[in-house]
Amino acid sequence: MDKPLSFCSGRAWSWTSNSSGSLWRFGLGTPLQCRPGWREQQQRTFIQMRTNLKVVDNSGAKWVMCVQALKGRRGVRLGDTIIASIKEAQPRGKVKKGEVVYGVVVHAAMHRGCCDGSEIKFDDNAVVLVNKQGEPIGTRVFGPVSHELRKKKHVKILTLAEHIA
Repeated sequence: MDKPLSFCSGRAWSWTSNSSGSLWRFGLGTPLQCRPGWREQQQRTFIQMRTNLKVVDNSGAKWVMCVQALKGRRGVRLGDTIIASIKEAQPRGKVKKGEVVYGVVVHAAMHRGCCDGSEIKFDDNAVVLVNKQGEPIGTRVFGPVSHELRKKKHVKILTLAEHIA
């Protein structure tokens, strides 16, 4: 059942309903399921420039802002490396506020499909700080970390993690 085009922030979207009654939005990119009250909810998208990310290791940083995605133009997903600027840090940490560091994305709010048909999705965007060689700066990683990092050759982060999801 197709409904007429509706305009959301200047773009035209067509609405389609599937058998379960949930709405799917077709527009630029892949279809995203819309829930009731979707205008109030934040749309999950790729990690891109100026995205704020939580730091989940003990390097001393609390929050970083993505400066550049090293993967490509489209955006960063789970397991990709970014260049970030530290926005908030602990007083006596290994890194200081304002430093430019490398980081590996370990939590991504945008869902990622796996080869077995399952999807991985976290509540927030989080990163582990690494040096230029890809070795973690901190000695511990807090919270669950996806096993997808093994495919991206970040095995050292997996060994430091508390829980592998």
